[in-house]
Amino acid sequence: MKPLSFFIALLAIISMACSLGASQPTAAVKPSETVAPPILSEGEGQSEAGTSSAQFDSSKLGSVEKDITYCAMDGVELKMDLYYPSENNGRFPVVMYVHGGGWHKGDKDRGAGALEVPALQQAGFLVVTVNYRLAPEYLFPAMIEDVKCAMRSLRAHADEYNLDPDRIGVWGGSAGGHLVALLGTTDESAGFDVGEYLEYSSRAQAVVDMFGPADLTVAMVESSDTVKTAFGDFDLALASPVTYASSDDPPFLILHGEKDALVPIEQSEILLAALQNVGVPAELTRVKNASHGFKPDGGEISPSRQELSQMIIAFFEEWLR
Repeated sequence: MKPLSFFIALLAIISMACSLGASQPTAAVKPSETVAPPILSEGEGQSEAGTSSAQFDSSKLGSVEKDITYCAMDGVELKMDLYYPSENNGRFPVVMYVHGGGWHKGDKDRGAGALEVPALQQAGFLVVTVNYRLAPEYLFPAMIEDVKCAMRSLRAHADEYNLDPDRIGVWGGSAGGHLVALLGTTDESAGFDVGEYLEYSSRAQAVVDMFGPADLTVAMVESSDTVKTAFGDFDLALASPVTYASSDDPPFLILHGEKDALVPIEQSEILLAALQNVGVPAELTRVKNASHGFKPDGGEISPSRQELSQMIIAFFEEWLR
C-alpha cells in the first residue's frame, strides 16, 4: 500500500472507532452488541391484529449486555440481560422483567411482558430481564429465591451499572406476575432471601402484575397440574402473595383479562382487596375481550395492547422518577 493510501485508510479507521464510541452511554456501561428487541412467544403480547403493537424509536435505545451471571444457585449460573437507555442523565431508574411459563418454561427475552422492554428502555429506564430455575428439576421456592437474588445483585452492583438502588420496579406476566407480586409483598422474614448479597434488600419500589396467580390455595388453582408440578409439597399459603400483604408494600398496578380461563381474574381481585385493605396504593385494570396473555377473545381487547404498555410506562414514571 502506498504511504498516502495507508494514511487515508488509518484516518478512516480512527474516525469509525470514534463514531462507535460516541454512541455508547457515558456511564459505567460495558461495550456490547447491538441486538433486536426481545422476541415474543407465539400468541403472547400481541395486539388485536396479531402483531406487536410496540412503537419505539431505535435511536433512543442504548447498548445491551447479554447473559450476565447475576447469582449462582445450587451450581446453576443464573443469567440476566441489561438494556440501557441511550441517554445518561444520572443514575438510572431500573425496571426488572420476570417471564412467565407456568414456573416450568420460558425465557428472559420472551413472554407477554417482553413487549414493554424497548418501550421502557426508550423512556429512560435501565431494563433488566432475568432467567430463573425452572420446575420440575427445581421446585418452588427456587424461582422466588432466584429473582430475589437478582434484585440484591443489582443493588450490589449499582455503581458498575450506574443504577439507583432505591428506584427498582418489577413487572411480569402469569407465573412471572406471581413472582413479582411476591417481590413486592415479602421481606426477609418470608425466608426466600438465600444465597449471595444478603446484606442488600430484595424489595421492589413498584410492581406491575399481569394476570398472575395471587392465592394458590383457591381450589381451582391448587388442583392444577402446573401448580402441583412446580410447588410439590410446599405450603401454598406461604407461596401466595396475598398472605404477605402489609402496609409497607410498594404500589401495585394489576392488569388482567376478563376472559382469562387459565388464571381467573378473581385472583387479581383477591390481591387488589388484600393490598387496599392494608392501605397500599393499588389498582386493577380489567381488560375486556382478553384471555390469558391478553389474547383477543370475541373482539378487540380494551384497553388495547399499546394502551396497556403506556399505562405500565406511566405507572413506573410516577413511582420511580
